[in-house]
Amino acid sequence: MIPGPTPVPEKVLQALGRHPIGHRSKDFQDLVEITTKNLQWLHQTENDVLTITGSGTAAMEAGIINTLSKGDKVICGDNGKFGQRWVKVAKEFGLEVIKVDAAWGAPLDPERFQEILEKDVEKEIKAVILTHSETSTGVINDLKTISSHIRKHEKALSIIDCVTSIGACNVPVDKWELDIVASGSQKGYMIPPGLSFVSMSQKAWQASETSNLPKFYLNLKSYKKSLSNNSNPFTPAVNLVFALDESLKMMKDEGLEKIFQRHIKNQLAVTEAAKTLNLKLFAHEKHLSPSVTAIQIEDIDAEKFRKTIKNKYDILLAGGQDHLKGKIFRVGHLGYINNRDIISVIAAIGNTLIEQNKISTEVAGEALKVASFHLSET
Repeated sequence: MIPGPTPVPEKVLQALGRHPIGHRSKDFQDLVEITTKNLQWLHQTENDVLTITGSGTAAMEAGIINTLSKGDKVICGDNGKFGQRWVKVAKEFGLEVIKVDAAWGAPLDPERFQEILEKDVEKEIKAVILTHSETSTGVINDLKTISSHIRKHEKALSIIDCVTSIGACNVPVDKWELDIVASGSQKGYMIPPGLSFVSMSQKAWQASETSNLPKFYLNLKSYKKSLSNNSNPFTPAVNLVFALDESLKMMKDEGLEKIFQRHIKNQLAVTEAAKTLNLKLFAHEKHLSPSVTAIQIEDIDAEKFRKTIKNKYDILLAGGQDHLKGKIFRVGHLGYINNRDIISVIAAIGNTLIEQNKISTEVAGEALKVASFHLSET
């Protein structure tokens, strides 16, 4: 029950265990063709969606280095561990960073982006880089509104970390005119770590013509050229593509709207049950991620708390990062998570609180009722 790697369906594990085939073979090219079409379906886009053997960080770095040049001015949103990472990456490549930050647990303010972009009459800002679902805090940022401000600027690109939002909530890439969207396989895609995906708009490809940042393995022009032949410029993780094919078929069978609704139910079940257990949500309630819930726990070390749950119930929860270590724990509820999983984790948290004399058995029972109610909602 962590926000990644997430559980892998049995059918996907079986696909992963197939004997590898040649990555230049016709069979593999056919596989690339169908997975690419299904990736476009998931992203709700007609843009190129490229597959890289690497993590979500590789996809984000690829988006940055393929479209920007040293000295370019960019806005970076920073309200958690991953927003903080993109600030570091941008500075590492010699970009001039204008930081829009917010306290960890709070969402980024779209009006601050609007204000900075509107003041840029010389159109010096080349990109806006931010995280949609901030995994470290359980906050989801208002990407729809922020992207509308980026579009009005006309020059700036949107470079978006959607690692824990693609496959969990609605990210209509074409409708919101998102330029670069990065994601990773071990989250909503329901497969093991090792693949990342980059959606590129025509505007992003135009920007790539003038980019001068160094790149070789992550040169997206190479991936685009290979994709025209349903291939890959380097040796891909063949068996992960087998797994991807199976997971995308499962997602298509379920349908986008049902996928989004299921994640909302999971989020409501966990957050409302946590409040019933007298626990405090770390993220602002109007901006709760459908992928992960961060929970504060008073008078108990959160690391010891989750260790107890792991040892006694064999359920793994995520801890807090950096200054939040020991202060929060995080419950992942994205990807291949079912009602039983949600009920099990609520029961484990409730029982542990009972054992530590923090709540009564009646409160724990009420939390299970609350979770069950939200899971059964149609």
